[in-house]
Amino acid sequence: MSNYSNRKGNIFITMINKSYKYRIYPNEQQKVLIHKTFGCSRFIYNWGLNQKIQSYKKDKSSLSCINLINQLTNLKEENIWLKDVNSQALQMSLRNLDNAFTKFFREKSGFPNFKSKKNKQSFQSPQKSKVNFNNNTISVLKIQNIKAKLHRKFEGKIKTVTISKTCSNKYYCSVLVELNENYPKKPEIKLNTSLGIDVGLKDFATFSSGEKVQNPKYLKNKLDKVRTLHYKLSKKIKGSNRRNKAKIKLARLYETISNRRDDFLHKLTYKLTHENQVNTICIEDLNIKGMVKNHKLAQSISDVSWYKFFTYLSYKCDLYGKNLVKIGRFEASSKICNVCGYYKKDLELKDRELICPQCGTNHDRDINASKNIRDFALQKQNLVGMDKPESTLRENASLEAS
Repeated sequence: MSNYSNRKGNIFITMINKSYKYRIYPNEQQKVLIHKTFGCSRFIYNWGLNQKIQSYKKDKSSLSCINLINQLTNLKEENIWLKDVNSQALQMSLRNLDNAFTKFFREKSGFPNFKSKKNKQSFQSPQKSKVNFNNNTISVLKIQNIKAKLHRKFEGKIKTVTISKTCSNKYYCSVLVELNENYPKKPEIKLNTSLGIDVGLKDFATFSSGEKVQNPKYLKNKLDKVRTLHYKLSKKIKGSNRRNKAKIKLARLYETISNRRDDFLHKLTYKLTHENQVNTICIEDLNIKGMVKNHKLAQSISDVSWYKFFTYLSYKCDLYGKNLVKIGRFEASSKICNVCGYYKKDLELKDRELICPQCGTNHDRDINASKNIRDFALQKQNLVGMDKPESTLRENASLEAS
């Protein structure tokens, strides 16, 4: 979900973009057209990536998206089969390539890779797409009346339609809709309506209210079955039907694990954003990319999917009118006593309790951390009327650390 502002006269209108994902059931003829579009879109993406690389190697120049789109006419004359599919889908492949390069330079993410037909396939259609809720069909250019399970209705302008196929041979359609709605006004930040959240591996999340959410460990619970299917797949002859069946079986198991994890995260974030007594949610900014470099914890960290949890929580706070405050990733939330502010430097990861040498309070490590996250976040907002003087925790921590 995203939003932007559009000015008409002297009035600012907030436009909310919301995505709706549906399962589709194309017939054999529609499957042929969909797979053709997959292949052509992938070919254009790889061609555009190669053109950009060669241009940079030749004279250090950079080809823009418009330069590549202008070359499509000549490319279609050389490859006549490109005319069989939606031309807009081909142009969108080049625009997605341009976005991948922009992300690479701005966010220092990975360099764009060539696409393979072995991975998940998709294409986008930005215009002249229709969703018929009466007949339960979705239509895009050159592929009309695809049967779909339209379990949610929407009202708004369709921006783009993305048709995709998973590794388990399931087809989906994601419809991006522009809604003429405003985000609800967020309430005032107060201490008694704020909730601190500390995420972990032993428990998925611990709240400053003392409540804990158990880690479901969806991948770990199915790890034996995953290993078994991987072993069976390795024994199949490459290119055989049995290997293809084993590959689909393994893909469906991974899909089941992913779907259960998404369901858990959606339900938890929905519950947090619909709690009447909570108007402000406080979280910490974790360096997840750096944390997964620890090979002993990488699988467990990937299984809990903290990044996806924070992403869901962020857009739902905007959607339902809740405040979301992040603290810095270098705040020592676990090692500081929430009562007196004492900094226990030698606290290790295996220690699940914090006994403060200064005030003698026996803390549960995670509950103490969640309370500190809440307090740090509210100090960041310069909240007046807190029980502790502003910056007391940070000052004590810095004195102990020195």
